[in-house]
Amino acid sequence: MMTDPAPQDARADRLLLLAGLFGAVAVAAGAYASHGLSAIRDARAVELWQMASHYQLIHAVAMVATVLLYRLMPHAGRRLLAAGLAFAIGSVLFPGALYALGWWGPSAMGAVAPLGGLSFIIGWLLVASAAFGRGR
Repeated sequence: MMTDPAPQDARADRLLLLAGLFGAVAVAAGAYASHGLSAIRDARAVELWQMASHYQLIHAVAMVATVLLYRLMPHAGRRLLAAGLAFAIGSVLFPGALYALGWWGPSAMGAVAPLGGLSFIIGWLLVASAAFGRGR
């Protein structure tokens, strides 16, 4: 008889899904920055899109790592899922703001980028915290 997966396992699966989607968006955006955006926007816009895709791709991989660590380190499961969530939030806010700035120029979206960066930092601190609390 099959049972429903634990809520945390479902969260981990959703993080993995988001990681794949963010990774795909990052690769597509980076390619577009190099091959299409440069024809219609200036070098600064291309630079912003390349930076956004770089950070988004790194954190998509980090999200995959948090899911793997979650499965290997049950004592730190909640912290690792929270880290993955922080990476997901950061992967929307930080690159999203940079994509918008590169496309439309300076706007209020510029104020969103630091919130995304803060989410990334919180995520990495949560990953670091996974080293603590292992039962003896």
